[in-house]
Amino acid sequence: MNREFAPTRLDVAGFAAEEGTLAAVDLIATYPRLVSELADPADDIAVRWEAHGAQRPGATGGTASWLHLVASSAVPLVCQRCLTPVDTELEVDRWFRFVADEATAEAEDDGSEEDLLVTSRDFNVQELVEDELLMEIPITPVHDVCPVPVKLSVVDADFDESEAAKPNPFAVLGALRPRKGE
Repeated sequence: MNREFAPTRLDVAGFAAEEGTLAAVDLIATYPRLVSELADPADDIAVRWEAHGAQRPGATGGTASWLHLVASSAVPLVCQRCLTPVDTELEVDRWFRFVADEATAEAEDDGSEEDLLVTSRDFNVQELVEDELLMEIPITPVHDVCPVPVKLSVVDADFDESEAAKPNPFAVLGALRPRKGE
């Protein structure tokens, strides 16, 4: 029996038991937190993702529900050198194991290599896609070679003129000191 699964209200246990698959190509507007990170607004950017459910033997002898998520998108971020947009590929390929509750996830988190999530009957895969893509954004996005010359210093003529006009404080003190023979 193949059931229809909804990405915004996914029954994780049923999805994993049936080894279900969900896939979509969404417009980036579906992911408002990701849109807020963009250098330029762009409505035509695609976010591609695919989720597969699986049942695997669990540590306690039973079975555990798993979700394999693959997602990608090319987004314009702000280059931290030249401050112009830089197209950045974001790619996710991650497995998640589902546990019964938050307490179990917290207790098993340190000892497990995989990411743990809490089982839900209305799990939102699109929120997970957005979370994972946000975590893939580099801390300092940069061009390999910036398209514009990078300014490495700032010149302020008013600042230079005002510094030149100030008298040297030691010269002022020297003028106050009595000279020998006076």
